[in-house]
Amino acid sequence: MQVRPLALAGAWEFTPQQFGDDRGRFFEWFKASEFDAAVGAPLELLQANCSVSAAGVLRGIHYTEDPPGQAKYVTCVRGAFLDVVVDLRPGSPTFGRWDSVLLDDVDRRAVYLSSGLGHAVLSLEDGSTIMYLCSLEYTPELDRDLDAFDPEIGIDWPTVGRDGRPLEFLRSAKDAAAPGLAEAFALH
Repeated sequence: MQVRPLALAGAWEFTPQQFGDDRGRFFEWFKASEFDAAVGAPLELLQANCSVSAAGVLRGIHYTEDPPGQAKYVTCVRGAFLDVVVDLRPGSPTFGRWDSVLLDDVDRRAVYLSSGLGHAVLSLEDGSTIMYLCSLEYTPELDRDLDAFDPEIGIDWPTVGRDGRPLEFLRSAKDAAAPGLAEAFALH
């Protein structure tokens, strides 16, 4: 497995080695020993989630109040997503900055984000499916959201899907009503 740290401390990209033959493909999408060596600590697994999205569905920016925070290990099992990680750790030299990784069913990359980092995904084709491992069970009272289109964060969202057609962004009412970075962090 190849490991690449992202531009934000506490976030990594994992690209597995794939093995194929006339039966199909095999790869290890998570391996504790390689994860521990890269990150320096084990991933405590308390919940696993699956999300299926149409092209243009934008989920996030989501994060969990830190502490306790929620770490995630995310991969795409079908289709393609732009996975975006945002540094939401006050006092961090990269607070408010973001980095992204294309997660798809070709390269089979995974992204790990430590607690204190925000997360958003944009589906680049219909039926795209992500699976993610979480270090904390969903706790609604700790769940937080930021506006994915906040100009202060300035995420460069693609406007064209994997098939070359324009994307029409679709967000939940909760995500569309989320505050910007300045408003959210003035409350803390």
